Amino acid sequence: MKPELLESHSVFPTLDMRRTAAFYEEKLKFRVVEYLDVAEPHVCLYRDSTEIILTQSNGQKVIPNRELYGYGYDAYFITKQQEELEQELIDAGVTIVRSCHHSDYNNKEFVIEDIDGRWIAFGIKQG
Repeated sequence: MKPELLESHSVFPTLDMRRTAAFYEEKLKFRVVEYLDVAEPHVCLYRDSTEIILTQSNGQKVIPNRELYGYGYDAYFITKQQEELEQELIDAGVTIVRSCHHSDYNNKEFVIEDIDGRWIAFGIKQG
């Protein structure tokens, strides 16, 4: 059997793990599990089959990919219900930076900005 990649977890360094975790819990409905009393403190955020791992940035400001490299998202999550999820996040007060659209690479997606300035896309390849 050929090896197959099944899922991906994003790792987000942040200045304040609890502040970032609260944003994801309150606005994006992620479940928060803290592992702060371990050798490498971190917070895990869970929603459906997606996980985000928050780590301490040791005083370094989060610099989104678009600022570092001129373009690019900081994470891309796959979903088939873009419109419903986008509306859920709009209702929660999340900043939408690109409304649901068809990209030039044939994905249907929308993009949010998180509390640390990261741009995160939600979408899927079309036909």
